Amino acid sequence: MADTLLVRALKGKPKTLNLCNKKLDKVPRAIGKLDCVVHLQLRGNKLKDLPIELSHLFQLQILNCGNNELEDLPEVLEYLTMLEKLHLFNNNLKNLNPKVLTHLRNLTFLNINNNQLKTFPPEICRLSSLQHLSCTNNQLTELPVEMCALIRLEEFHVAGNQLTSLPLEFGFLVNLEKLYLQKNKIRELPESLGKCYKLRTLDIAANELRIFPTELASLPLKELFCEANPLLQHIPVHSVQEEEVLSLKEMTARYVMRELKDRWSYLRKAIRHYPQIKDMLAQASKCAVCGESFLNTWLECVRFVDAQGDLKLNNLNGLVPVRALLCSYKCFNSAGHDYYGVAFP
Repeated sequence: MADTLLVRALKGKPKTLNLCNKKLDKVPRAIGKLDCVVHLQLRGNKLKDLPIELSHLFQLQILNCGNNELEDLPEVLEYLTMLEKLHLFNNNLKNLNPKVLTHLRNLTFLNINNNQLKTFPPEICRLSSLQHLSCTNNQLTELPVEMCALIRLEEFHVAGNQLTSLPLEFGFLVNLEKLYLQKNKIRELPESLGKCYKLRTLDIAANELRIFPTELASLPLKELFCEANPLLQHIPVHSVQEEEVLSLKEMTARYVMRELKDRWSYLRKAIRHYPQIKDMLAQASKCAVCGESFLNTWLECVRFVDAQGDLKLNNLNGLVPVRALLCSYKCFNSAGHDYYGVAFP
């Protein structure tokens, strides 16, 4: 049946070829003669690999291999350098061939939902044009830091996996607009999430989250889904703590950072000769109460913000716990702020 369709197609030079649900366990090699095809549908067959003849489809932009039996990315895909959209949902994928990923520089859309992937190779960063990545219902336990180099990524679906955290560098995904993390085991979101300045939808439902990052309110969120998480409740417990003794490194860092605010300070010029110290101080945080910078010694507190009044969310009511960092117990004990200490059971 497939051979007959290909013979007919050869006469018409089609842009689209549909071989869905033909019970194919192999793609006919004659397909290599259809170098005019832009969109190839192979969904719903029994394919475990793709023939090398597919490499002749140098104009191919869309390939749908969903609902097959592939266990790895077919090596022939590395020759399809014009490919823009690739569907591999409902297969048996256990690995993503790094060699293939390296050549798919024009890929903007990748759907690998419902497979058996446990991790991404570092070469995932080679998909430099990727805008939409969907890997729902796999077995991912972590995401490689290299994934954060996908700076064109706009939509990321990773629901139904085994993730417990996201890379600390997640904020490099500056074009991310939609992030779906529901039904994982995530305990904490990275502070760098606040750098995703275009994020409009965040779904973190059914995880193990207790508190949100400090800069949640700075995100342009329109939708936030966080049900079925053990979020901190607004039950304030008042406590006065004694001032801690700071390390010499911390005291020095705080002094230097205060001096750097003075445009006439000698340290502003001197620090240029110490790039390692400059990079270290660049990782500093600011106290939510006094606004002073600190390096490592801080108190984790929580502030409860109104989902509609403060975050401008239409889909969520009530209070949302947001992390706040304070530089000292002196600030914690001061009057007039609405930050509370985090008590773990």
